[in-house]
Amino acid sequence: MPFEKGDFILIDYVAKVSETGELFDTTIEEVARKEGVYKEGALYEPMLIVIGEGWILKALDEKLAEMSLGEKETIEIPPEKAFGERDPNKIRLYPLRKLRAQGITPRVGMQIQVNGRLATVRTVGSGRVLLDFNPPLAGKTLIYEVTVQKKLNTTREKILSLIHRRIPQVKQEKFKVTIGKNKVSIEVPEEAFYIEGLQVAKRGIFLDITRFFPKKTTVTFTETFKKQVEEAPSSGERQEGRERSE
Repeated sequence: MPFEKGDFILIDYVAKVSETGELFDTTIEEVARKEGVYKEGALYEPMLIVIGEGWILKALDEKLAEMSLGEKETIEIPPEKAFGERDPNKIRLYPLRKLRAQGITPRVGMQIQVNGRLATVRTVGSGRVLLDFNPPLAGKTLIYEVTVQKKLNTTREKILSLIHRRIPQVKQEKFKVTIGKNKVSIEVPEEAFYIEGLQVAKRGIFLDITRFFPKKTTVTFTETFKKQVEEAPSSGERQEGRERSE
């Protein structure tokens, strides 16, 4: 049965470049290790998608809407529906000294930031570097092998998944969520207290919840700090301590 706009689903995928077979993204750790693209510290787990929200390529989003729970499908996306065709005007020469002045030692294939824009180093000469400002996947046909693993049905499941999307470093079951008629209360676990960008993440969670659940107008976050209190020794332990000291 096809999905509808606004449905919450979890998907696994393996994404490759059609022309070369190169894997450029996946949610599956075993595949990443096998293909030699595993990144230490990265999270490999099913990805949350809300159908029609534009969180992924439009062509992929549209195809997911036609799939069913548990279904696996191979989806081919041409360049014009992916990252566009390559634009020769976005390939430029850049002085090597300017990059070195920024502490950058360019290598072929390296991705760097130049004037706030991402560029890929194509060649390195004696005094100049050829930079490609096209998106790395521009001009390429993409192949996605997608499996719909789960559909989220309850409000609690959906809210927990929205929290996890913003704070993926902490397991979602660590967050205690209380859902009222027009408000949601979230107890933040201690593991999340010092995550960089926590306040921005909380703002994002608030916006997500109020967007997908318009009746929920208030989101409260609670962070409780607890002092660690050592237990006092029992009378037997105190007596034993005195005997040892004597």
